[in-house]
Amino acid sequence: MANADSPLDLSMLHALSHEIISKQATINIGTIGHVAHGKSTIVKAMSGVQTIRFKNVMECGIATKLGHTNVKIYKCQNEACPRPGCYKSYRSNMEDRPKCERPGCGGIMKLERHVSFVDCAGHDFLMAAMLNGAAVMDAALLLVAANEPCPQPQTSEHLAAIEIMKLKHILILQNKVDLIEKTTAQDHYQSILQFVKGTIADSAPIVPVSAQLKYNIDAVNEYIVERIPIPVRDFTSDPRLIVIRSFEFNRPGTEADSLTGGVAGGSILSGVLRLGDEIEIRPGIISKDNEGKIKCRPIFSRIVTLLAENNNLKFAVPGGLISVGTKIDPTLCRADRLVGQVLGAVGTLPEVYSELEIQYLLLRRLLGVKVDDKKQAKVTKLAKNEVLMVNIGPTSTGGRVIEVKNDIAKIALTGLACSEAGANVALSRRIANHWRMIGWGKVTGGSYVLI
Repeated sequence: MANADSPLDLSMLHALSHEIISKQATINIGTIGHVAHGKSTIVKAMSGVQTIRFKNVMECGIATKLGHTNVKIYKCQNEACPRPGCYKSYRSNMEDRPKCERPGCGGIMKLERHVSFVDCAGHDFLMAAMLNGAAVMDAALLLVAANEPCPQPQTSEHLAAIEIMKLKHILILQNKVDLIEKTTAQDHYQSILQFVKGTIADSAPIVPVSAQLKYNIDAVNEYIVERIPIPVRDFTSDPRLIVIRSFEFNRPGTEADSLTGGVAGGSILSGVLRLGDEIEIRPGIISKDNEGKIKCRPIFSRIVTLLAENNNLKFAVPGGLISVGTKIDPTLCRADRLVGQVLGAVGTLPEVYSELEIQYLLLRRLLGVKVDDKKQAKVTKLAKNEVLMVNIGPTSTGGRVIEVKNDIAKIALTGLACSEAGANVALSRRIANHWRMIGWGKVTGGSYVLI
């Protein structure tokens, strides 16, 4: 593998090393919850960056794709500066030691965290995108609008999704408190407590905020620093990145000599990527042979740029969202065409499965779906030949159930998935024209394609 300009001693690196968090985020935090509860607005309040970047999406004000932005969180070093006001957040290109903005303080702020926010869509028909985002999350902010009853349908569904992904660190933000009376806010707080009782969010802090007015954002910053630990990162294994966005920068009419390669965006699970590294992307280009059997051809390329938002990197470490510029044909990366694929060092990636064997568990009742008597509808057993949506890490694909025995199911995928035994799987069923999550499981084996 090619190295960056200067030697890199991996044994000396950790997720809070100053030379890393100065340029790159090292923890991914998802914003989850029901549609229009303020997920994108809370990220904008913390960073000043609008995560909704598509014109048609901005016009309706509702996120339909995964949004993302990086935020630096600082703490004033003046001990007289009162909390939580001593915590401030800025966009990722902020200098490392800014002056405290509190009038009369004069303190210097220290960079405590560099966070990537994964902003998930709240609509019920966009659960696949939410599950793709959950694959890279280390923690989550659960947004609950105080001016609506709790829980709303996708509040329940998103909470169940992150429970499946084994997320342990959650902050609950009671948003839009500026729109209700104090007594109503207290009653709503109690309804949140009742809702999360017995779930993974049972002991999670509940912070009242107004994302629109930027009220109590400093308290959110403090909780992120003090209550969400940085995960243990593996810097020495072979690098592996899961792709949750892909795109190209070339504008229509660009001359052939000026075209640049496609970009893969995602989060590194392990190892370190460097400029100049030779990389492989699996499954790669998917097609069918003359007999109708699905096959794939991995994509091979070289890293030409590494970016964490606007920060140029010589190397990138696990955690945080990064963009990997390559020499790949830009048409292969356009419009998220590489989403769900896995990028890593040549010859080190897992097998590509066309059929999965999973050990699964179904939910007792459907989340976000109610029948006439206002009770949640029951989840029926898996049936042979039924079609499901299967999420394996960042991959969303259709699947047909070919065998069910006790808690083991075999599923023939309509696409391909680069995965390995032990990977988490989420199962969704088509109900009333929408995909609804019905259960989860783990990969125990399967059939893979020859490469």
